[in-house]
Amino acid sequence: MHPRIIEIPFLHVTIWGFGLMMVMGFLSAIWLLRRLSRRDGLDPERMANVALYCLIVGVIGARAFFVIHHFDQFRGNLLGVFAIWRGGLEFLGGVAPAVAFVLLYLRLCRLPMRRYLDILAMGLMLGLAFGRIGCFLNGCCYGRPTDLPWGIRFPYGSYAYVSQINPDEQRDRAEPHLNVPRGEYAAFVDEHGHWYPKSLEELTESQRSEVTRGRHRCLPIHPTQLYASALAFLLCGVLFMLWRWSTKSGRSGAATVGLCLLYGPGRFVLEALRDDNPYEIGAFTISQLLGIVMFLAGLVLLAVFATRWPGTSSEKSVLPVEQTDATR
Repeated sequence: MHPRIIEIPFLHVTIWGFGLMMVMGFLSAIWLLRRLSRRDGLDPERMANVALYCLIVGVIGARAFFVIHHFDQFRGNLLGVFAIWRGGLEFLGGVAPAVAFVLLYLRLCRLPMRRYLDILAMGLMLGLAFGRIGCFLNGCCYGRPTDLPWGIRFPYGSYAYVSQINPDEQRDRAEPHLNVPRGEYAAFVDEHGHWYPKSLEELTESQRSEVTRGRHRCLPIHPTQLYASALAFLLCGVLFMLWRWSTKSGRSGAATVGLCLLYGPGRFVLEALRDDNPYEIGAFTISQLLGIVMFLAGLVLLAVFATRWPGTSSEKSVLPVEQTDATR
């Protein structure tokens, strides 16, 4: 966990790990989108513009989603709502407004919709892969405690640590994962009864030893951020293979369908290993519910797109139109 990559005190400049990874993800995605656009005979500048608009809309939606679900973090610090470079984006919360925008944009501009969506899907996964590394550096989107050998201990005072020393009613956890004496280590208690630890500098030498090497250090947790990054890189590769197959076979839209059918269940499983998002219905988080919706949407898109693919009964009536309208 390295939320701050570089600090230049005399310039009052801080480069945050999450923000840096977002920039790297966006630049990598733009490079991929432009490259694939040329290969598919699409305008790379137009594709880059669509991606930029989607990023803006998606970040606004993802941040709003996060703030709604973690509003307690911003009480008394409303300006912190805008500090997205420090982390705090709900990916699926940004997908819905971004998809709505891009569909409207492509329709109004009469652009080949399925071909654009296929390439954007690959760019989205590549950008997300870097973004999740940013989450790891920032310490957000953390996982459940685990005994697996690759479990990672986050530092004292991190998001994961604060979560472990408190019960969590929103996740049906009546007892904390980690029993740390509140009276000795608490800096303050919020209005909900959750307490936050003192800084390391405020602790005695023996207390620092306990929270860094002893019985009060953070429990090992699933590195769910790295799981998510690996999944995104993998899906980017799978979608690329689907895209290559679709361009040769005339089945545009295959990568878009693949994104929904694969990422939805993948996110559902990842959420089961995370320990940050509150439960919404039963033991399901909002991201798990959206993952189910995403999978179902993929099935619907598969049924709709399949009617326009070569070899279907509607092939003769649809294929000539696809070359000029915005349905492809």
